Amino acid sequence: MYIKRAIENTILEVSKSFPCIVLYGPRQVGKSTTLDFIFPENFNRVTLDELEDRNLAENNPKLFLESNPWPVIIDEIQKVPSLLDAIKIKIDEQRKIWLKNGDEHKLMYVLTGSNRFELQQGISGSLAGRCGIIEMSSLSQAEKEGYTANLFSPKIEELMRRNNNRTIPYKTRSEVFQEIFKGGMPDICANNSEREAYFKSYVNTYIEKNVRKLISASNETQFRNFISIVALRTSQELHYEEIANSVGIDVKTCKRWLSILETSGIIYLLQPYMANMSNRIIKAPKLYFMDTGLCSYLCKWPDSQMLENCAMSGAFFETYVISELIKNFFSFNKNPRDYLFYYRDIDQKEIDILYVDEEGIYPIEIKKGINPKNPTKNFTVLNKYKRKIKTGLVIDCCEKIRAINEISYSFPVQFLGI
Repeated sequence: MYIKRAIENTILEVSKSFPCIVLYGPRQVGKSTTLDFIFPENFNRVTLDELEDRNLAENNPKLFLESNPWPVIIDEIQKVPSLLDAIKIKIDEQRKIWLKNGDEHKLMYVLTGSNRFELQQGISGSLAGRCGIIEMSSLSQAEKEGYTANLFSPKIEELMRRNNNRTIPYKTRSEVFQEIFKGGMPDICANNSEREAYFKSYVNTYIEKNVRKLISASNETQFRNFISIVALRTSQELHYEEIANSVGIDVKTCKRWLSILETSGIIYLLQPYMANMSNRIIKAPKLYFMDTGLCSYLCKWPDSQMLENCAMSGAFFETYVISELIKNFFSFNKNPRDYLFYYRDIDQKEIDILYVDEEGIYPIEIKKGINPKNPTKNFTVLNKYKRKIKTGLVIDCCEKIRAINEISYSFPVQFLGI
């Protein structure tokens, strides 16, 4: 069963502007399935996971492209980054033909990649100006429920309008934690795979195909331990030394391994807001797993009930909200790093999210409970910035949008992305 993705329209829109597009995302989040669904059958399809195709692409890229003429979808392009130079030549040749004949430009190449670590330089070099880049993650809450998604807005008037235009069933906190425990991997959400077996295979496949050639063979067991230790620190500030000591590696290796997790879409680093930088502002990013199902598997929580009642429940709820927002931004081809930050200072005053745009700063708190006590107490610290402080939100397990006080509204977590 195909689950409709919010990113479909974004892919089609970007494909109108470039002869080549690259769809990035972690393994098994549905990149190829989505492309097969939205692009017509006249597109050729080839994957560089296939050894024969990969060998041909490496040894004779020109013949490979002639054997797989455009329009073509090429999966796992990071397997042969040198192929990008040959694609550039093909695009430039075809552009000259279009220009000479006065023809309309068309989409030639659709590339997918599950790791930006090996591709960033090639994409920014060979395909600069020729390629549109889109990021994709596992299923969002709205996609799993079958709702039409909208780009997230913190503006209370817009949220109220959207809320009035549709009926979204209330979810109890236990139901939310069931979603957190399940995660957003399409095979699990479509009941094609048993959760425990799936994630065990997923971790093995990820290390085998994305990581093995980036680390020495002797470090593979350490890297498995490293991923689990990082999962236990989701929604925490990132301190390289502490993680490195826990794993038994040096800080340089820790930074490189975290970069691998980030560029392959496993984790996201939320940066602190530092306009008018001050020594009083904490400058470390916060670390979040992008799929809460994978994170809870790595932390070895056996079921959603134990996850809901454990000491990490608040961290998982926060991770869920942050990942939902990041997925939403990706679906609409927006860079979350341009809008989303967090605040913490040395006086331990913290705000979970700051949504920043040209209109001002929107403070957002994340609370797993209902009617949390004094959730907006730190919002006033933002007055030191010479920016307009807008009405804030408290995202929790409440039933409906309602005013908390003059400066904030409660916002149900099940409304995210709609």
